[in-house]
Amino acid sequence: MNLNIKNSFTNELPADPILDNTRRQVYKSCFSFVTPKQTTNRELLHVSPEMLENLGLSEEDSKSKSFLKVVTGNQVLEGTKPYAMNYAGHQFGSWAGQLGDGRAINLGEVDHNTKLWTLQLKGAGETPYSRSADGLAVLRSSIREYLCSEAMHHLGVPTTRALSLALTGDQVLRDVMYDGNPAYEKGAVVTRVSPSFLRFGSYELFAARQDIDTLKTLVNFTINRHFSYLGKPNKEVYIQFFAEVSQRTLDMIIHWQRVGFVHGVMNTDNMSILGLTIDYGPYGWLEGFDFGWTPNTTDSKHKRYRYGNQPNIGLWNLYQLANALYPLIEEAEPIETILNQYKTDFDHKSLQMMRSKLGLQNSNENDKMLIQDLEDALQLTETDMTIFFRNLADFKKDQPLKGLKIIEEAFYVPSELTEPIIKKWNTWFHQYVKRLQDESVTDDQRNAKMNKVNPKYVLRNYMAQLAIDDADKGDYGLIGELFQLLKQPYEEQPELQKWYAKRPEWARNKVGCSMLSCSS
Repeated sequence: MNLNIKNSFTNELPADPILDNTRRQVYKSCFSFVTPKQTTNRELLHVSPEMLENLGLSEEDSKSKSFLKVVTGNQVLEGTKPYAMNYAGHQFGSWAGQLGDGRAINLGEVDHNTKLWTLQLKGAGETPYSRSADGLAVLRSSIREYLCSEAMHHLGVPTTRALSLALTGDQVLRDVMYDGNPAYEKGAVVTRVSPSFLRFGSYELFAARQDIDTLKTLVNFTINRHFSYLGKPNKEVYIQFFAEVSQRTLDMIIHWQRVGFVHGVMNTDNMSILGLTIDYGPYGWLEGFDFGWTPNTTDSKHKRYRYGNQPNIGLWNLYQLANALYPLIEEAEPIETILNQYKTDFDHKSLQMMRSKLGLQNSNENDKMLIQDLEDALQLTETDMTIFFRNLADFKKDQPLKGLKIIEEAFYVPSELTEPIIKKWNTWFHQYVKRLQDESVTDDQRNAKMNKVNPKYVLRNYMAQLAIDDADKGDYGLIGELFQLLKQPYEEQPELQKWYAKRPEWARNKVGCSMLSCSS
């Protein structure tokens, strides 16, 4: 296995001088050197061919003993020293102080085709930041992360990636629902890949400690490494850097809203400085269209991270990052301008995104009302978001009375379609027809455009749970089937039509299919 290894993060940033792997507060350091835990009976379950290629590896490489050892933490890549990153964060709106990589260990960087990728093992053992946890991960959550990060990439959503999924052979004790009923589960490791795993909390940590020297060192490194087109770091470049992060964050969240993805735990330590979806924990996909839905059991009371609130939380998190960067900028006005621009851009980009979902190319002053009326109608009865928008592409503007028939597959309980609800829908379809008459595209052209932004297949929670249930029995075939399905989410794939279906009733309240905890 021949990789072009770089170590810019560990070479250019201050390291924790203490080498003991003991739980502690780590000061004036961006990371701590650690050694992954040795495992007993490792087994490779799946590898992403695309990520192999991105790293300059072959399929033959992935079948080698050394590959398996590296991706399970049993062998250190030559020329690297594994490390865990130091960062802090706001969790559910409250300052949590130092957090850090509690169950993630970075292996190093791979330079291939002018791109730099950081390899990271999730579930490879304890670090100084593990607090009272064991630093391990279970197969259940590892399958969800492995499948979803790659699925999101193919949906066109900015995301970290995944290289491999492997069993450790060890048993890991977890209390899935935090209800006092722990049980042993299969241990697993996901190899995550990203240009960087730096988070908002990486910068918050040093600002909160008033360690401005280390803050400046980290920000300069980030700009030089990932935003070099902005120029040499100085005050003006720090402002431009914050503007870039703000824009990338908004773009990512607009994509989430487009495909119905709910992150579930948008703490500042889970916000990528590159605007990538990071840390796939208790995420979920909208089944019924519901702005108030959250997949996270910890969030079930206050619903801070509900679907409809994700853009607001993105802004709230940017305010925290702004506070962290302020000591380097020392001017409030440019920061406030950027934050206000986020609000303006969200209104504009959100409207454009919804237009694209409806197949509208031109702008019309009545579009906001058309979209609002649609969102109201979608919530009159439980209506599947993915199926509704996908089927809507088949609507013909000269057949408004057939609109309800085209989308009926999206209704979970058709018997709830009372006369007032039917009337509301028919009224909306007549509005839609009138609006489509302002467009120059044909029905077929609109259909093609809509099917490029409205996926047919997403990783619904019940699908992931079926793969998990099979894997618990030693059958890993469904992991591969779903992996292949989700590589082409906008294609018809008639041979896999069974996955184009509403959540089955058995999954409505099943653990892992409706609500999830942060347990992994």
